[in-house]
Amino acid sequence: MKKIVLRTLAALLLIIVVLVVNTVWFKPFFIRAFYEKVFVQVAFDSPEMLSSLRLVEGVGIQGHNQKLDDASDAKDTETLERLQQDLATLHRYDTTGMRGQDRLNYQVLDWYMTNAAEGATFRYHNYPVNQMRGEQNGFPSFMASVHQVHNRRDADYYNQRLAAVKVKFAQVLEGLKIREQRGIIPPTFVIDKVLSEMSGLVEQQPEQNILYTSLVEKLMKAKDLDATAQAEILAETKRQIQGNVYPAYQSLIAYFTALRPRSTNDAGVWKFPNGKDFYAYCLRRSTTTNLSAAQIHQLGLQEVARITAEMRAILQAQRVPGADSVGPTMARLGEEARFMYPDTDTGRTQILADYKTILAEVDKGLSSAFRMRPKASLDVLRVPEFKQKTSAGAYYERPALDGSRPGIFFANLFDVKATPKFGMRTLAYHEGIPGHHFQIGVAQELKGLPTFRTLIPFTAYSEGWALYAERVAAELGFEQDPYDKLGGLRAELFRAARLVTDTGLHDQRWTREEAIRYMRQTTGMAVSDVTAEVERYIVMPGQACAYKVGMLKILELRERAKQELGSKFDLRDFHDAVLKNGALPLSVLEQVVGTYIAGKKASA
Repeated sequence: MKKIVLRTLAALLLIIVVLVVNTVWFKPFFIRAFYEKVFVQVAFDSPEMLSSLRLVEGVGIQGHNQKLDDASDAKDTETLERLQQDLATLHRYDTTGMRGQDRLNYQVLDWYMTNAAEGATFRYHNYPVNQMRGEQNGFPSFMASVHQVHNRRDADYYNQRLAAVKVKFAQVLEGLKIREQRGIIPPTFVIDKVLSEMSGLVEQQPEQNILYTSLVEKLMKAKDLDATAQAEILAETKRQIQGNVYPAYQSLIAYFTALRPRSTNDAGVWKFPNGKDFYAYCLRRSTTTNLSAAQIHQLGLQEVARITAEMRAILQAQRVPGADSVGPTMARLGEEARFMYPDTDTGRTQILADYKTILAEVDKGLSSAFRMRPKASLDVLRVPEFKQKTSAGAYYERPALDGSRPGIFFANLFDVKATPKFGMRTLAYHEGIPGHHFQIGVAQELKGLPTFRTLIPFTAYSEGWALYAERVAAELGFEQDPYDKLGGLRAELFRAARLVTDTGLHDQRWTREEAIRYMRQTTGMAVSDVTAEVERYIVMPGQACAYKVGMLKILELRERAKQELGSKFDLRDFHDAVLKNGALPLSVLEQVVGTYIAGKKASA
């Protein structure tokens, strides 16, 4: 009997070993194992992603929290080669008979990896250091908001990451020089902005730097760290800022200072080698459609005209002078005292408090439209001051998977004129509830799906949902005040104008100044907001087109469901169908909604 048990255990062990070896080094027997293998490879290649997701800390794996990502060109090449290999492996699986989520898993990963592989042709067609995002502002933000400090080990890891920044910035610099050799040079205004941002950071005393001040706050909340230990840690932090962080920034400052005379103010990617093909790729990647630049430009013009007419009608009903000129009139309204907050610390504190009030209100009133809700909580914070001059008006940061960090709606409070009271509701709905926080939070908490399905991004879906969520909140009655309705429509107008502006810049060769003028005249938004937005489109080509394209597709699918289902249509069912599968390419989302409609028709 003992021999039988031992043989059985030996056989089981052999089977486990074979499965592990097969999964790690060869094509896994089971496609679900392949999905997790691909995700694990990507995650463990990025210490920063692991820190952000906090997937493995619960099982005692901590070493990644002392490292930064490898940003070298060699690493990029290795990643692209592995992508090609993984895509070939995916295509070797038999898809015959795949149904439901199994079919969706395959379709989503195939679309994502195929698109990424196509983008390898344009791997250098970007600006890794720009005013919106790059290591120069991403690193301090990551350390302040993502790296957690609960004990002495975490604090030491923090300082080890500061020590590692010199190597990472050298890798970034290597990539910048490769792009320079290929003629990919940022516009002059981008160089000026990143130089200003980096110079401002290194001119601070170390104790004033966000890398130091954020650690002070973390240490105050950490366990078992007395005053002596905290002083030791902070002394090392100061040494690392002076000896590694600031020299790393100085290397980039020196490079961009020398590069500036070679730059021009040409804004669009039409100036790149194969710029037209690259922009077409950017639009496919961002919108997950095959719409051309010309089609998107025309769609934008049509939507701008429609929304402007709706806003004009409200302005006329309120007897607002100048109602026929919507953009200039909205600009004037945004500067009226009744819609403005004081340009003070107290005013900014009140803005954050009011956002929280708006979100608490809408969160309590969604039962008629939603069954699925995220468990993660939501906080509202201001954009860190060191990067607020060039940051977008707002953005959302996903919660940690282990529940240790809530979702965060970051509001840019640099220019309080950019936060008129009538625009706050729709922005809160977009970034928070029922927008990004709902969609991303629900996706992260989905059960029974491969991990990649809970995290994979599709901009047209996620941003389309957030813009659609603004509409839903308005439809549910949360914008009763006519000026709040104007604010909601202006936010939609803004996204429509993006279609025109993005394609204008990159396909029709508009200048930066022409784009700013068009956006300002069309939307009436604050000059600071419009300028930051246009400069965002310049360094992130195509991304801004995803919002309206995605929203229009979701509205189209909702209308189709209403027409086909009639009395069987339930808005909660529709939202379940859209949310319960995580982010999807729009063509796959259309298929999912089609399945939902067919299922409802077939039910008694």
